[in-house]
Amino acid sequence: MKAILAGCLAFLAMVSSGCDKDKDDARLQDNNRIPQVLTDNFNLTVMNTVVLRTHMRNELKLSGPYTVFAPSDQAFQNAGFANGGAILGSSQAYIDGLANYHVVPGRYELNKMPFLFNQEIKSFSGKLFVTRWVKNNDTVLTVNGSRLLSSGIAASNGYVQVVDRVLEPYRHERISDAVAGEASLTLFQHALRTAGMAAMLDGAGPFTIYAPSNSAMQAYGFASIEAVDATDPETLRAILRYHIAADRRFVNDYILSAGTATSTTQGMINNNSVKVTLIPDPQQPGNFTGITLKGTGNTAEVKLSRRDIIAGNGVLHITDQVLRINQ
Repeated sequence: MKAILAGCLAFLAMVSSGCDKDKDDARLQDNNRIPQVLTDNFNLTVMNTVVLRTHMRNELKLSGPYTVFAPSDQAFQNAGFANGGAILGSSQAYIDGLANYHVVPGRYELNKMPFLFNQEIKSFSGKLFVTRWVKNNDTVLTVNGSRLLSSGIAASNGYVQVVDRVLEPYRHERISDAVAGEASLTLFQHALRTAGMAAMLDGAGPFTIYAPSNSAMQAYGFASIEAVDATDPETLRAILRYHIAADRRFVNDYILSAGTATSTTQGMINNNSVKVTLIPDPQQPGNFTGITLKGTGNTAEVKLSRRDIIAGNGVLHITDQVLRINQ
């Protein structure tokens, strides 16, 4: 009896080992996992380099599932990386950050998500915000305000979604820290502190801030930090509250929500509105490349010098003028 039992156990161990080997062989023979999809797509060579040079090379060979938001090669070129070799000139920490931020655990078919703005999903290193909306009878999908170029390239262990911009991993959970981290916003940041408003921006939010650059603040009359200090805090609060919206708004959100119009408005926390005008795309009539702003007291359009800087509790844009309530 003992001999028979021992034989049965040995047989079961052999079968189990054989099954494990079969699974390993199947995984090795699967040529449709995400790394292979990236390798085979001629438009994703830089993202393929990012994956190959990080731990994601092995992670994405597993069963997952995963969803990879892969910037096109053109998107990387627009971000200053002409090819895979160019991005290898960056630090390993930067490349690791890109890989972690662009990969989401789980299988996300964005074209099946609700028609809503900025629905939160979580990547390996932070939050992403997905919008699905209808514009001129076309369904548009965006991630952190970047357009989805392909709604899903299927892999055996997930999806590859191609986007038109590199998604910069956010460095700050609080938008107040994002403002403080921008060298061109020292006067605006000091004004927030002097006015006692920095703590408000540490809350859950979300917030969108249209922050005037140092040169914009100087043109308005705040020539230095000392000039900010000399201003009555209540006066500062009145100015600053016209630069903050209690919402998360990427540039493309305005383009989508405007419908067939070429302008819309944005309400600020001072209960006044700013006019938002869409910038036409000269290469593609009917499309738009960005926005300008105009406060009730501005005589000229206010332009964005930087856009869509993401923080954990909001979005930061940098403007070339102060938004004015009065002329």
